[in-house]
Amino acid sequence: MTDPPRGSTEPDEGPRHFVRYVFWSIRPEWRRTPEADRRRDVDDLERRIVGAPEDLLVRTYSLVGTRSGVHGLLWLTGPRLAAFQEYEGRLWGGGLGGYLDFPYGYFGMGRPSEYLGGHAHPGQESSAVRPSGKPYLFVYPFVKKREWYGLSFEERRRIMGEHFRIGHQYPNVEIHTGYSFGLDDAEFVLAFEGDSPAEFLDLVHALRPSEASRFTALETPIFTCVAVPPRRMIELAAGLP
Repeated sequence: MTDPPRGSTEPDEGPRHFVRYVFWSIRPEWRRTPEADRRRDVDDLERRIVGAPEDLLVRTYSLVGTRSGVHGLLWLTGPRLAAFQEYEGRLWGGGLGGYLDFPYGYFGMGRPSEYLGGHAHPGQESSAVRPSGKPYLFVYPFVKKREWYGLSFEERRRIMGEHFRIGHQYPNVEIHTGYSFGLDDAEFVLAFEGDSPAEFLDLVHALRPSEASRFTALETPIFTCVAVPPRRMIELAAGLP
C-alpha cells in the first residue's frame, strides 16, 4: 500500500467544523470588589456565555479542584470561523472581562482520520465535532515525533490499529480529535469525554506500552474538566455560593 495522494482524505461527512478550547481564570483582585458588583458581573457573564450564535455550540466546564491557575473551560464547535470571533469578541467585554486571564487555548478543525478504516465509531473522528454531553472531559494538545511521518502509510496504519483496539476496550470513553496542522502550535488537540476519571486513567495507562506511544513528542498540559451549567462554572470560579 502506498501513501495516499497529498491532500487527500477519507470520504467526508459535510462541512468541517472548527473546534476551540478556551481556558480562563479570574484574577484574585476581583474577589476584593464589593459583593453586589461581583454578583452583577456573574449575571452579565452568564448572559454573554449563553448568547452564542445559533451555529456555534458551547459547552461549559469547571476546573476548580482539578488544576491550579485555571477555573473554567469553554468548548466551542461550529462551521463558521466568524461566529467564533463574534462570540468571543462580545464575551469578555463586561465588568468581569477586565479581571480575566486566558492561560491556555487550543484551536483546530475536524476531519475524518485516514487510519480508522473499520475502527470508526459513530460521531467520532469526523468533520463535525459533536460533543455527547458526558460528565467529564479530558483535553490536551498532542504532537507526534517527526520520525512518525517518515514511516510508510501502511506501517502507520498498522501501528494505529493496535492503538484503536486498546481504545475499544473502553467504549464509554469518546475521543474528539481537532487537527491543528498550520492552524495552532500543536498538531492535534485531543478531547476525551467519559463517565469516570478512573476509566480514562486506566485507558491512558493501557496505551502506554503500545507501539504508537513511542512516537509521542508532546501530550501535556492535560486538563480534567467537569461539565457544569454556565452559571455554576462562573460561581465556582468566583467563590460564590
